[in-house]
Amino acid sequence: MRIDILTVLPDLLNGAFNHSIIKRAVEKNITEINIYNIRDYSTDKHKKTDDYPFGGGAGMVMTIQPIADLIEKLKKERDYDEIIYTSPDGEQFNQQMANMLSIKKNIIILCGHYKGIDHRIREHLITREISIGDYVLTGGELAAAVITDCVVRLLPGAISDETSALSDSFQDNLLSAPVYTRPADYNGWKVPDVLLSGNQKIIDQWREDQSVERTKRLRPDLLSK
Repeated sequence: MRIDILTVLPDLLNGAFNHSIIKRAVEKNITEINIYNIRDYSTDKHKKTDDYPFGGGAGMVMTIQPIADLIEKLKKERDYDEIIYTSPDGEQFNQQMANMLSIKKNIIILCGHYKGIDHRIREHLITREISIGDYVLTGGELAAAVITDCVVRLLPGAISDETSALSDSFQDNLLSAPVYTRPADYNGWKVPDVLLSGNQKIIDQWREDQSVERTKRLRPDLLSK
């Protein structure tokens, strides 16, 4: 899988992808992540990527030329399954969307900035708009990192135990059951006896029951899905 990220702040992303699962996935050629600096494609002599909005108003808007030129350049080199724009008014990101994106071959993630991008980019080049929550970030770079992390960890081979990702919270619109490790008794705080029973059928049923109970209590909205 190839992920191309377009941003005006590439240094903000380099560190996020140089650790843990994503780093190992890149090293094992499970995924390829490329970060493109939009400023490099600006025809402005000062490499500007923003301008005042037509009609007035506060803030600046990312200009159309460097973004359009960069996207068109990439599209000439390969076909893209999705061209994503990170925006607070986009579709809410969730585990099911991450699952869907993980089976794609090539995607672009465009990081919004300032007051947003020239809307013509959204109208003519973007195929999906994604928000990671009902709040506003300084830029879309952190959102792009979140999306990338969620998707890459689902790729076959990215996690040594591939079944681990299948039992994550939200995979079945349920929260995960509680997890424990050694010691079984710490200062009188004991692990539930069922997990020490060795009976996998009973353990699996306990985990399922706990998952449903925690979801009812903490996130009942998920059950309606």
